Amino acid sequence: MKKLSLVIFDMDGLMFDTERIAIFAWEKAGKDFGYEITPAIAVEATGLDAMDTALCFKKHLGESLPYFDIRESKLKYFEEYIEQNGIPIKEGLYELIDFLGERSILRAVATSTERIKAEECLSLAKVKDKFDLIVCGDDVLRGKPEPDIFLKAAEQMNCSPAECIVLEDSDNGLKAASRAGMYPIYVPDLKRPSKEVQKLIYKEFASLVDVKYFLETKLISINQK
Repeated sequence: MKKLSLVIFDMDGLMFDTERIAIFAWEKAGKDFGYEITPAIAVEATGLDAMDTALCFKKHLGESLPYFDIRESKLKYFEEYIEQNGIPIKEGLYELIDFLGERSILRAVATSTERIKAEECLSLAKVKDKFDLIVCGDDVLRGKPEPDIFLKAAEQMNCSPAECIVLEDSDNGLKAASRAGMYPIYVPDLKRPSKEVQKLIYKEFASLVDVKYFLETKLISINQK
């Protein structure tokens, strides 16, 4: 990597510890309609947009699955949890965001979540105004694992993909980052990447704390040469 201009953050499972809440909400919503949405099925859909999540669920539970009705119920349970408990923040998030800002590295969010929900979560976590750009699932035609959302972020920030790092926790996000010609950094959440996806990873770190340390000691110096 010759230059670092932009760091792109996934949201759920990377910035916020919300994937576990989503699994609970999917399971509860499924039961409302007589379907068993297991954690394994919910995890398989991690990082997908609404349409691809529908395809994933119907593959396991049948074409007659009333996906969008279940999704509305899931969103209700998810929002109820957040209202009662707040947004669970991943360790090191605030420090990493501030560090990048101090070093004049652009910061973007690229999430499969639709804008109205994404901006609500970012605002509740008090980080919305810290990002230079927010790109959401309803801003692109093709969701992850296609590269569109990351390419859109780079284009809008006037950055070459080769100057971008993507922080991700899911197979679909890591695939999208690699297809975009960017540097995928994996920060674990619920599920280890497949062997196929592991080959695409530029670096892996246990937490955002470690990502910040890596950037401090290894990459930021590139921009100072």
